[in-house]
Amino acid sequence: MFFSLTQLSGLALALTVTTTALAQSQPASTPQAPLPATTATVAPQTKALATKLVLVLSERRVYAYQENKVLASFPVAVGKKGWETPTGNFQVIQMTKDPVWENPWNGKKIPASLNGPIGVRWIGFWSDGKNTIGFHGTPKKHEYLLGQAVSHGCVRMRNPDVVALFELVQPGTPVIVTQKK
Repeated sequence: MFFSLTQLSGLALALTVTTTALAQSQPASTPQAPLPATTATVAPQTKALATKLVLVLSERRVYAYQENKVLASFPVAVGKKGWETPTGNFQVIQMTKDPVWENPWNGKKIPASLNGPIGVRWIGFWSDGKNTIGFHGTPKKHEYLLGQAVSHGCVRMRNPDVVALFELVQPGTPVIVTQKK
């Protein structure tokens, strides 16, 4: 592949901006572990936004659709007995990068991290005015729980997967939660 001098200058500028942004986004005092490879099924080089998310509880999987085409699908963990993930038609109501989790029982706040209880992204889709349920990351040591009903209603995902899903949605994106497809 050949690049003109103008193309190479633009490429060098893009690389400089990207590496500068990366350097600024990660404090030198807290090294970050590399994200593990994703198990998601994602269409290559897709920049399209999802027109809806479909969470199939029996499959323990979320699908991101654009119209009738699946853009991506990811394995998840869902709410356990007595704390079931609600079914119905919802929409994305919150999107947070690096969310801080507040323990509902003792009020302790835990900052976002790959090993934190809600990982590095939050996509809320249900609320009763006090509590909110959404998609979020899970610590690597708990990834073995994906595919099970183990949460307090939220939808747990691998951190790389919830980051990918975060890039596919925006506030207002419909979220359909159903028992079966």
